[in-house]
Amino acid sequence: MAQSYENTGRLADGGRQPTEAAESTSSRRGEAPVEDQSLGSILSRISSDVSTLVRKELDLAKLELKDEGKKAGKTAGMFGGAALAGWMAALFLSLTIMWALDNVMDVTWAALIVFVLWAIAAAVLAATGREQAKSINPKPEQTVATIKEDAQWLKAQKK
Repeated sequence: MAQSYENTGRLADGGRQPTEAAESTSSRRGEAPVEDQSLGSILSRISSDVSTLVRKELDLAKLELKDEGKKAGKTAGMFGGAALAGWMAALFLSLTIMWALDNVMDVTWAALIVFVLWAIAAAVLAATGREQAKSINPKPEQTVATIKEDAQWLKAQKK
């Protein structure tokens, strides 16, 4: 996926841009070392960093779900269009076949034969649509992976 996630601190290749939440506490510019800061200041900064991190992860999740939603919408539109076109074609073709078979047999048997043919076609189309629907992935894979990375980073900060 070559999309750019600039608003979320992500690079197009999936890597991370340095963000405030990901910077080392000792490498911040203009701040005293952790040992010289008050507990309130440290907690305030941690709260801000966690808030920023959560906001960025939510932005990424929204972006990923939006992409999958578009894909699902297009698929649903194709199903709808296929259903309408198929219904119209089936209606007129059914009438044509019934009238053609009426020359050879009773119209009731002709209608039954046409029904069976369209039932088979419906089963094939439903199976094809089901296979296409399986390719839709509603789980934001990249977000899940980065949340796991963030959890590991937080655990490392506790040590």
